[in-house]
Amino acid sequence: MPEVLESQIHARAPARGWRFNLVLQRLGLVAVILLVWWLLSLRVPHYVLPGPARVWDALTLISANGNLWQDLGITLGRVGTGFILATLVGLPLGIIFGANKRLGEFFEPIIPVMNTVSSAIWATFAIIWFGVSNATTVFVVFMTAMPLIITNVWQGTRTVNADFIELAHVLRMPARRVMMKIYLPTILPYFFSGARLAFGFGWRVSLVAETLGSSSGVGYRLRQAADLIQTDQVFAWTLTLVVMMAILEMGILRPLENYLFRWKKEAEGS
Repeated sequence: MPEVLESQIHARAPARGWRFNLVLQRLGLVAVILLVWWLLSLRVPHYVLPGPARVWDALTLISANGNLWQDLGITLGRVGTGFILATLVGLPLGIIFGANKRLGEFFEPIIPVMNTVSSAIWATFAIIWFGVSNATTVFVVFMTAMPLIITNVWQGTRTVNADFIELAHVLRMPARRVMMKIYLPTILPYFFSGARLAFGFGWRVSLVAETLGSSSGVGYRLRQAADLIQTDQVFAWTLTLVVMMAILEMGILRPLENYLFRWKKEAEGS
């Protein structure tokens, strides 16, 4: 037993050292980007490319007047609402299309087409139908995220072990239990992968929708700053979005996925 514990300790040490080095490398990359950005800003007018100091001042300004947190909250609320609705619709549809072969074959050409429709087109329809309102952004996020979730869940159902399904039928297991005990555990990793992708797309398309048809939110503020040629504020809003997406991805979604599906890595390792 002591030998096993010692081997585990030595196995974890290199992993921690590798992660620390990776963090240092990423910080070094950020420093290089800031340096190049600063050098380029010295050669062009500030309304074309503001320097890091000017962008920091703009970020401080929009943070102090309350616009930063208010509009970030509005955009996050819209994205979250559209994403939740897309999950509530896309998850069961993906399972149904995968479980029912005939139904899946019927809808198979439709989902890829929906994935190729531009968010700007959905935004145009949303403005016609809902006007300048929260529903416009929510609808665009929903129509962009739903096909992605359906596609990933659908693919997950195809990996379900057919022997398990046959055994469930032999044992006369109810369809609800087959869905909960066999299909759902298999497709969850695929769903989570599609959900992360859909959430990222949702952030991007929400900006398009807010730019075209909204009077609040980050996209609206970006359009407003661009119209007034306040390039420093455009950079400030953009960097804020990048930082928030990085926090959500690396600080919440990825650790959550690793925690929920750690059993899968352990099974593959053994």
